[in-house]
Order: sequence, then C-alpha cells, then structure tokens
Amino acid sequence: MFVVVGATGNVGSTLSSLLAASGSAVTAVSRGRRPIALPDGIRHHRADLERPESLSPALTDAEALYLLVEGAGAHLDMREILRVAAACGVKRIVLQSSQAVVTRPESPSHAPLHAIEDLVRRSGLGWTILRPGGFASNAFAWTEPIRGSRMVSAPFGDVGLPVVDPADIAEVAAAALLDRSHDSRTYELTGPALRTPRERVADLAAALGEPIGFVDQTPDEAREQMLRFMPPPVVEGTLAILGTPTSSEQRISPDVAEVLGRPPRPFADWATRNIAAFR
Repeated sequence: MFVVVGATGNVGSTLSSLLAASGSAVTAVSRGRRPIALPDGIRHHRADLERPESLSPALTDAEALYLLVEGAGAHLDMREILRVAAACGVKRIVLQSSQAVVTRPESPSHAPLHAIEDLVRRSGLGWTILRPGGFASNAFAWTEPIRGSRMVSAPFGDVGLPVVDPADIAEVAAAALLDRSHDSRTYELTGPALRTPRERVADLAAALGEPIGFVDQTPDEAREQMLRFMPPPVVEGTLAILGTPTSSEQRISPDVAEVLGRPPRPFADWATRNIAAFR
C-alpha cells in the first residue's frame, strides 16, 4: 500500500491515480475538511503534518510514502514525522523537494528543505528525492486575467526557464514508489526547453484559439502583487529565480527522460490539456 501526502495538489492527485491504475492500494492524505474527488479504490484520510500522530491510521502497514511538505516545512517536526512513519512500517519515502535547495541554498524560502532532505537521508528508510524546478501549472495564476480580459501581466517576460509539467513529476514519483531501483537517487526534474513567460502566454493563446496580450510588469509591480498571497522571503526568492536565474536553473535536466524513457512534456502540452481553465 502506498500513501500520498498532498493528494489534492497538482502532483499528488495525478500520482494517486497512477498508483491506483497500477493495481496498488492507495491512501490519499490531505489536510482540508472539504470532500475531495478521488478515483474508485483510493482511500482518503485527513491528517495534518503539524500533528504527526494524525498520520498513523494512514501509514500503518504502508510500504512507501510520498511526502510533500508545503511552505518549505520550517515549522514541522520532521524527525517526529519520520519516526511515526517508521513505527507504522513504512520502508521507503519519496520526498518532493525543490531544485532551489541546491541553486539557492542560502535562500530563507528554501533552506529548510535542505535540512528536511538530510533528515530523510539519515532516517534509516529507503529514500528518493525529487527536485523539480518551476511548475508549468504556475500559469494557473493567469486564469482570471485571461478569462476576463485576454491579457497577462508578468515580470521578466523574456527570461526563459525549463518549467516542468506536474504530470511528469507524478510519473517519476510513481516510478520511484513502484521500483526500488530508484532508492538512494536524487532526480532534478525540468521541462525539455527554456520557455519565457511571453512564449508560455503564446502557447496558451494557441491552445485557446484566441489572442492573449502580454504586459511586462516591473519587479516592484510583481512584488506588490505576490505579497498579497506569499510571505516576503518566498516572494524575494521567486523573483530572483524568475529574473536572474542561474545557469543551473536554466539547465535542461536529463532525469525525466532517464526515468520515464521519453522526453519531458513541453509547456504547450500542459496548456492544451488544461485550457478549459482559461476559457
């Protein structure tokens, strides 16, 4: 049996379905109280990582755990989470971390994940660590302006990053959970090519079949907007990656292709699959 923490997210929801389709028993864990839609055969359990003991009913006799820690996890007792997992019989953990753990190790928005990675490696359990870069699904932030005015405002419109499709992350995670040959491996997950915000908007316009305008925001305008829903350290870290990416952050990783035996999906593929959200 596999347990997926963060089962309502862009990665976790797809991962739960992939594992169930493989014939595996799956328990999907989420914190919210609202009912969630799950494919037949997937058990749902409500738990909060801030209360590690609440995970026990889901983890008992589980073979492996997919662990997503929201908000970098600085406030969590990760040692206790890992102790509970081991006590319940969990043998392996697949941790969703971030590329920024190595590209921005001093960033206060990502440094806690470095400590979490170290704890997972030293837990005595089998482990696989996934370090995705920017998500293609971050484009959902453009949903309302595209719906309302067919216009997008974003900073650094001509700076490219190899954003990764969450479906690819989910497929790599499923492979790591189902096959122990991925134990003790760390995978950096990116898309197949650099794609600027302006180009991503063009991909959405092509999928929509209608033009979408693009306005290049100033960093200060973007900062003001992002501070409405993100803490200041995360805003500054995000703007740094978007505006002045390092060569490592613009590198096309071979890891998705290595694990899945095919190239990672381009942003245009994500846009086509999700275009209903922008109509």
